[in-house]
Amino acid sequence: MAVPRILLVDDEVSIQRAVAPLLRSRGYEVEVAGTGKDALAMVAARMPDVVVLDLGLPDLEGTEVCRRIREQSAVPILVLSARVSENDKVSALDIGADDYITKPFGPEELLARIRVILRRAATEEAPEAGRLQAGGLVIDYDRHRVLRGEEEIRLTPKEFELLSLLARSADRVLTHRAILKAIWGPNAVNQTEHLWVLMGQLRKKIERDPANPRYLVSEPWVGYRFASGSVDT
Repeated sequence: MAVPRILLVDDEVSIQRAVAPLLRSRGYEVEVAGTGKDALAMVAARMPDVVVLDLGLPDLEGTEVCRRIREQSAVPILVLSARVSENDKVSALDIGADDYITKPFGPEELLARIRVILRRAATEEAPEAGRLQAGGLVIDYDRHRVLRGEEEIRLTPKEFELLSLLARSADRVLTHRAILKAIWGPNAVNQTEHLWVLMGQLRKKIERDPANPRYLVSEPWVGYRFASGSVDT
């Protein structure tokens, strides 16, 4: 199996010295770029398996780097930034970032997020034939059926559409705007209340405890993600 290659894009020497050795110690091949232009050149020359990207670069905005990478590739992008505002998170995710971690961060959290991204990328390259299983939940896309154990959960078309959308991007945060656009169209991107109602209905059917969801997880003020590693209890 090929060793995953990670491109770390950050101009802070302290981050380079901390993160690059950490990743190498876990068996990853790591390249480092200190500017946005260097990062774009390195992506074009040798596509990495994951890009870990800071937003505060000296030459280009990290969001612009993210946008340019996404124009040419679907390589997973993990934003690692000191910017904590929800607007920054939403902007990065809407442009095409797969995940977002704020500084300071725990090394084990970073490693876990990278493992999730790599696992999802491998799954997308070799998808199951119309079927996804997460814990005790099974989504059968071909038959538009959802099972929890032996029990069939009956969903409305919109509920199934929302669940399918999130599950196909398992462990990736989808912003409210992205979900609204996908399900109701571009004119509905500001009608968040529609999504809240639909999510509430779906959680009541899918989750054992809708108040403490295991599968349909909220990212406050940003969006939702489907937690593929969940296990019913």
